[in-house]
Amino acid sequence: MAIRIRHADENPHEASEINVTPFIDVMLVLLVIFMVTAPLTTVNVPVDLPSSTEKPTPRPDDPVFLTVKADHGLALGEDDISTDALPGALETATKGNRDERIFLRADRTVDYGTLMGVMDKLRAAGYLKVALVNLQGQEEGSEAGTTALPDANRASATGGTP
Repeated sequence: MAIRIRHADENPHEASEINVTPFIDVMLVLLVIFMVTAPLTTVNVPVDLPSSTEKPTPRPDDPVFLTVKADHGLALGEDDISTDALPGALETATKGNRDERIFLRADRTVDYGTLMGVMDKLRAAGYLKVALVNLQGQEEGSEAGTTALPDANRASATGGTP
């Protein structure tokens, strides 16, 4: 009678497992990094925006000016319009071309919320090319121009006088 001794390397059922401990360690380190840096990216910084000193580029031959007056009333060109009539009036003024740039002017006393509300109405009407009209140059009133917001989000200089 023979006694057979089994060795570990003869076991037909080998257990192979992936060691996930390093993966978990890396994930926890990344989690801590993101938890620390996320609040730092949303810090509100008070900003006093300067006026533009860049020379304006020429404006189109027949620009469409939308004006927000001090009493928060709207005027398209020289005609007063209501907020409800804005989409139809813009359709007529631009001859249905929604790619035409709208030059938006606002009185200095108009608050930011009102101006953003008008820009939202322009976006809802399908007009995404908006140019904000401002005074150009070092001294106020020395030269007039516009600052354009091509997609109502980014600033670049376009020209024109109000």
